[in-house]
This record gives sequence, C-alpha cells and structure tokens, in this order.
Amino acid sequence: MDENMSYLRAELPPISLSASDHERLSHLADVGADKFPQAADILAREVARANILMPGHPVSGLVTMGSVVDFRDETTGQERRVTLVYPHEADVSEGRISVLTPVGAALVGLSVSQSIEWETVSGGWRSLTVLKVQNGSI
Repeated sequence: MDENMSYLRAELPPISLSASDHERLSHLADVGADKFPQAADILAREVARANILMPGHPVSGLVTMGSVVDFRDETTGQERRVTLVYPHEADVSEGRISVLTPVGAALVGLSVSQSIEWETVSGGWRSLTVLKVQNGSI
C-alpha cells in the first residue's frame, strides 16, 4: 500500500477481524493488487490495522465475511443491504458484494454505527455507515 495516498479525510474507526479472515484477506489483498489496485489498497490497509479476534469470540454487530450488512451511503442517503463475500461468490444482482471492491473492503471489520470515508478513483469522496449486521460467531 502506498502510504502517500490520501484515501481518507477522517480518522479511521477501530475494526476487528477473525484470525482466519485476517489471514485470508491479507493474501487476497496481495494477489488482487494488480487487477483491483484501489480496492486492494483499502483492503490491505484495513487488514493491517485490524484487531485480531480469537476463535469463539462473539461478533454480534461486526461485519465479517458472510455477514448480511445494512448500510447507508452518506453521500447519497441511499440505504442498501448486501452480503459480504469473497470474489468468486460475488453476484451484485443477488446482493452479494466482493470484499475486493472499495465498498466491500471498506465495510469489513466495521461494527454497527461506525462510519468510514475514502477517496474514489474519480477523486470524489464516499462515506458509509453500518446500520445493521446479521452474522454468527467466529
């Protein structure tokens, strides 16, 4: 990740990942860097700063892989429900978004009521707030 890139205007919220998600997402960010550079940079940054949770830790309200997430786009006010998945499981028409997209990478590890903001490829700003998360335990 290029430390000189300013993807955010605001301080990053604290996030958490399971140990297995941390390992798999770290690898995914590395292999996705050529094809999806912005999303891979965001994902690598998120993985690097995440608090790693031990197996069996309750994750109620935490966006993990496979979570169903309700979020609001603070720029447009639009609310969406998506399931966060790995790239090979993604299907936007079914509401399954890849963690290797800017939105997916931004959402992973956030908790209910947290917001995150980043600069888009076109130079604009995007901000998302997590409203609700449905998941199990890690």
